[in-house]
Amino acid sequence: MHLITRLIALTRGMQLRRQFKEIEKMLEQLPPNSRRQLAALSMREFSNAAKCEYPHLYATPPEEKYSPWGSGTAIGYERMKSDSLQVRLRGLALWLTVTFHETKDSQYTDQRELHRLVMRTLRTLKESVPANEMSQMMGTQTQAA
Repeated sequence: MHLITRLIALTRGMQLRRQFKEIEKMLEQLPPNSRRQLAALSMREFSNAAKCEYPHLYATPPEEKYSPWGSGTAIGYERMKSDSLQVRLRGLALWLTVTFHETKDSQYTDQRELHRLVMRTLRTLKESVPANEMSQMMGTQTQAA
C-alpha cells in the first residue's frame, strides 16, 4: 500500500511541477501592474482558503471531498489559459493558493521542493507591490474579515 501511495504522490508531484513551469513563464511575462493585481488576488484567495476546513480542497465541489486531491489546481490551471487577463490572474491566484496548501506539510521531498518554489513565487509577487500599497491591501483584508 505504501508503494501505491508513493506512486500516486509522485505522479501528482510531476503534474504540479509541469504546471508550475508554465506558470513561471506566464508570471515572467506579466507587466508590473498585472503582478500587483495578482498579488492582491492571491491574498484574497489565501484569506478565503484559510476559512475552509481543508484549505488544500479550496474550490473543490463537496462531492469530491474524499478524492486524493481537490480540483482547485485543475480549475486554476484551466482559467490560466483564458484569453481574458482577469480570468488568467484569478486562475493563477487559485492555483498558487491550492498548491501551497496541498504541498505544505507533504512527507515527500519533491512536493516539499515544489512548496518552496511556490513560496518563493508568492514572496516575489508580494515584493512587487510597494509597501504603502501592501499595507492598504492588508488593511482592506482585515476589514473584510
